Amino acid sequence: MTTAPTDTGAGTGATPGPAPTGYRPVFRVREFRPVFAAHLLSVLGVVIAEISLTVLVYRATGSPLMSALTFALGFLPYALGGTLLAPLADRLPARRVLVGCDLVCAACAAAMAAPGTPVALLLVLRCAMAFVAPLFQGTRSASLADILGAGDAYVLGRSLLRMVAQSAQLIGFGLGGLLLTVVAPRGAILLTAAGFLGSAALLRLGTRARPARSAGSGAGPRVSPLAGLRAVLGERRLRALTLLCWLPPLFVVVPEALLTPYAGAMGISTAGLGLLMCAMPVGAIAGEVWAGSALTARTRSRITAPLAAVSLLPLLAYAVRPGVPLLVGTLVVAGLAHAYTLGLDQWYVEAVPEELRGRAMTLLTTGLMTLQGVGMALAGVAAEFLPVHVVVVATSVLGTGVVLLLLAEVRRTDGPRRETHPAAK
Repeated sequence: MTTAPTDTGAGTGATPGPAPTGYRPVFRVREFRPVFAAHLLSVLGVVIAEISLTVLVYRATGSPLMSALTFALGFLPYALGGTLLAPLADRLPARRVLVGCDLVCAACAAAMAAPGTPVALLLVLRCAMAFVAPLFQGTRSASLADILGAGDAYVLGRSLLRMVAQSAQLIGFGLGGLLLTVVAPRGAILLTAAGFLGSAALLRLGTRARPARSAGSGAGPRVSPLAGLRAVLGERRLRALTLLCWLPPLFVVVPEALLTPYAGAMGISTAGLGLLMCAMPVGAIAGEVWAGSALTARTRSRITAPLAAVSLLPLLAYAVRPGVPLLVGTLVVAGLAHAYTLGLDQWYVEAVPEELRGRAMTLLTTGLMTLQGVGMALAGVAAEFLPVHVVVVATSVLGTGVVLLLLAEVRRTDGPRRETHPAAK
């Protein structure tokens, strides 16, 4: 572990020592504050855009399918964009990539807000925003290690950004709905464009210019997207950790994806459904706050494996077809187990060679978002043939088995990892 970074923002020269507990030291790093503010602006912008586009497309077409498609297009381009653009995360300076992605999204949002923009173009522009999203998120995650150091401050910084995204799902849609009562959808989308411009300005003016991470950023040989994927997944420990980041969320999204049909089968009211949809995100935020504030880095690392191993077991409560009170408690507990991700983040950043960090983080984001979409789709298919509670219980059992196998592989590769990457502490 490393000592807390100083207010200069220089994180890479950290020396071993006891790491302070809590999120406050992270905000003392000068460069992190604009990164955090920029993330808040861009996340709120995306949420507002999703709500506004859904309303805009539905008013233009009268089609629920076309309206729902605007949400789906936020996931579908991730796999393509993340795979094709991942090498840029290391070949180009991070600040240039981040500002460029924000400007692309701002331009897309501005074009969406233009009067008379046809529905087909609205959907294409939504795809373009989602296409560059994994490059932005992966580059930002990699640059956090430059700003905060690849130690405990990095883990807490990623945790803060993750909690912002989770909170946006809780309050963003409500605020967006209120906004649309006083502003037309195209006007709301203009606020999205302004949010991305604000994010670009914060990152350009508030963070330091650093050279590209990869030696191939100049006239050297170009790295193909597939070569980058092989480099990340070719090393045994890194592959195991990547899968441990990717696969549990595939199972976790199943009960969330099936809440509406479960509520319908159980006769749960709309208000009860809304409460259920908030339960797991609330638990996840509470779990991260607890782990980041109350536990040391060493303790978080020690609880990572056992907490990940039991993270899906609360879903076994579906076997008794619980009502709202028990189900809310079940989903909150399942969300609390999400606290294992802080320790997993530390394992991952230690395993990734610095020259691959941008590609690795971009591909990590790509796989995470893509597999969550796959999990939702598979859950829907399974629920066509089996009762929802049976699907969720089976998911709990199968997912727990997968996690245990991955944890065993991570344990087996712990020794070789330290020999291969001696700089990882």
